Amino acid sequence: MNIEHYPEKKVFQTTVDGETARLMYHVTDGALDVRHTIVPDEISGRGIASALVKAAYDYALVNGLVPVATCSYAVVWLERHPEYNGKTGKDYAGEGTCAL
Repeated sequence: MNIEHYPEKKVFQTTVDGETARLMYHVTDGALDVRHTIVPDEISGRGIASALVKAAYDYALVNGLVPVATCSYAVVWLERHPEYNGKTGKDYAGEGTCAL
């Protein structure tokens, strides 16, 4: 899977079987906050969201940013990967939610 990063748009994305999955983030106060992940139903269940979140947080760590999650998927991902030392964002609204 080829994940592309568009830092000017603050987006990571990949295209699988003609469908594009995206992760949107904000950078503020020394943190990279994953705000939203979108994986079309046609390609869900293949680990694409996980790969996008990992790419974003790997980028954060390489660039000295703290991984933060406002998107509920990213919150769960950070809970499963404590080695990233991530935090839940102040705008997190609970399970099944993402903020733009």
